[in-house]
Amino acid sequence: DMALHLSISLLLTGLTGQSLGVYSITTVTKVSVKAGDSVSIPCLYHPKYTSHVKYLCQGYSFISCSCAVKTNQQSSGRFLISDDREKKVFTVTIKDVREGDKDFWCIVEINGGKDDGTYFQMSVTRGKNQTLYVDHQEVTGFIGGQTTIQCYYQNSGQAKWCRVGGPCVTQSQRSIDGTTVFINETLPRVFTVTMSGLKMEDSGWYWCSRGDLQMPVQIIVREKPSTSNLSGSFMNVIISLSLLIFFVILSSLIWFCIKRQSKSLLIKVITNFIK
Repeated sequence: DMALHLSISLLLTGLTGQSLGVYSITTVTKVSVKAGDSVSIPCLYHPKYTSHVKYLCQGYSFISCSCAVKTNQQSSGRFLISDDREKKVFTVTIKDVREGDKDFWCIVEINGGKDDGTYFQMSVTRGKNQTLYVDHQEVTGFIGGQTTIQCYYQNSGQAKWCRVGGPCVTQSQRSIDGTTVFINETLPRVFTVTMSGLKMEDSGWYWCSRGDLQMPVQIIVREKPSTSNLSGSFMNVIISLSLLIFFVILSSLIWFCIKRQSKSLLIKVITNFIK
């Protein structure tokens, strides 16, 4: 009976919206998107899939979903895909979201075997009814500095900030991989996430979470421009402007001399003609 029950469970996994490779591919479970907007979804994968083809599949059933875009094919239309093999994440972007955009799978193609995929769902809303969203899905910070993300919501549940495929923090837990995280919920219908003391290793995908919804955010950490570099850039601008002014003045003088010489020559010609 136990074996039969397990077989039925595995069969249902293939027929319904459940993860096939929960330990191999990780993505969001449900995102809220406003109709007409675009959204990017990160799909983390196991290192064993680094060289494999990845694709986005649309449909509730893993068996019958239709391929929307593949990494070995040129992206076109509303669906885009890119694979960062160093970070072991492929990102799918769905543009001009429509009400029918509901069920999707992040899938890795397995040559000679069954493909591996994880399901995610989109809740498409109209007007101002988007339940959980951010201003920008890509945020930049500098090493040693901080970055702030505002997560707007209308649903209920606990506010969380999670690293995709990693740990989550709430107001009571204050760090991810050694980087300080502070969640502020003083404003109505928005919680603010501040990451401070950024490290290069903090670059990657995270998500705001409230209730059963997540909204992915990519953090890009860069080296802070040094003061000497800024001074050098400022001096380059000053030198370029000085050269530009010099050439403008020189050109004006040449033009004035040519014009004056032409005028003198014309007067001389007319005078000789009269004589």
